[in-house]
Amino acid sequence: MRLTVYLAGEIHTSWREKVKQQAEKLQLPVDFVGPMEDHDRSDHIGEEILGKQPDAIFKDAAASNFNNLRTEILMKKSDVVIALFGEQYKQWNTAMDASAAVAYGKPLILIRQENHHHPLKELSRKAHVTVESVDQAVRALQYIFE
Repeated sequence: MRLTVYLAGEIHTSWREKVKQQAEKLQLPVDFVGPMEDHDRSDHIGEEILGKQPDAIFKDAAASNFNNLRTEILMKKSDVVIALFGEQYKQWNTAMDASAAVAYGKPLILIRQENHHHPLKELSRKAHVTVESVDQAVRALQYIFE
């Protein structure tokens, strides 16, 4: 059995590579998908497809439509979602994706530091598992295959 894992969360750090490397090291039968990690492409995809927009708000709305389409399709096709709440960046997209995973009935592994316990307490209660590190999230995946 192979699983498809959607990696939700900020796109500015290499946390996804750590997940992939650890899963490969453990020889887990998993495939990974996630949001567009090329920030410029994500920001400009609306204009790439629809053409120049009249202002920044329309440009963002157009890009959001295509990014939401991509995210929904890939997340709905996934077997499990791992959502990382990092320390450095605003985490609005992570919160949206984790909430969508819950709404779609997707098993959710939530990664958050202990100091985020209070602001994420409701979301943690909706997740199947809440952990504090990438290593713990990969070990949760590993347990599925035992």
